[in-house]
Amino acid sequence: MADMEKKLVDLSHMIEAGMTTYKGLPGPAICDFWEREASRAFYDDGSTFQIGRIDMVANTGTYLDSPFHRFADGDDLAALDLERLASLPGLVVRSAEMAVGAAAFEALDVAGKAVLVHTGWDRHWRTEAYFEDHPFLTEAAARLLVERGARLVGIDSHNIDDTSTRSRPVHTILLGAGVLICEHMTNLGALPDEGFAFTAVPPKIAGMGTFPVRAFARVIV
Repeated sequence: MADMEKKLVDLSHMIEAGMTTYKGLPGPAICDFWEREASRAFYDDGSTFQIGRIDMVANTGTYLDSPFHRFADGDDLAALDLERLASLPGLVVRSAEMAVGAAAFEALDVAGKAVLVHTGWDRHWRTEAYFEDHPFLTEAAARLLVERGARLVGIDSHNIDDTSTRSRPVHTILLGAGVLICEHMTNLGALPDEGFAFTAVPPKIAGMGTFPVRAFARVIV
């Protein structure tokens, strides 16, 4: 194993100024807070620096949901131990169904793992089609994943719940059990079904339940 190549696979969308992740939420505003040329006056050796500024809602790009996102007494981002976020053994479940049900996970050992649902919906990213009739998990699937001990569940779609209704049972079931959620993932097709470690670490922010992550997998090939 020591001489085998370790390959990193990026699973996050790029965050760009003005982009829409979720309809009704504003896109990020990205600009210079400290411009390079203006900073030149503060130094005698020709040094210049840029300090950027970004104003955005937390649900932007590829992001992680902690229990606090759904429950006022749940763990916020600052309460998440790294063991819940980094180097989790990963498993990819591939589905062509819009409603991904319990049967997709029934035969799998998901205990202690990051379970990533590959639907291919990321091909619609930044188009109107991305928000319409998107793939999601069923309530039964969420219950099975909790019962079987999954640690984190991700999906490359607009939402892990069915947004055509006014209820969010998958968020409620998973986050209520302390199972983290990673939404708006991409590039899951580049991963094997198993044999990788998954990481999605947000900043350690108190009082917030969601935030963008640089999600990636470390694959042994």
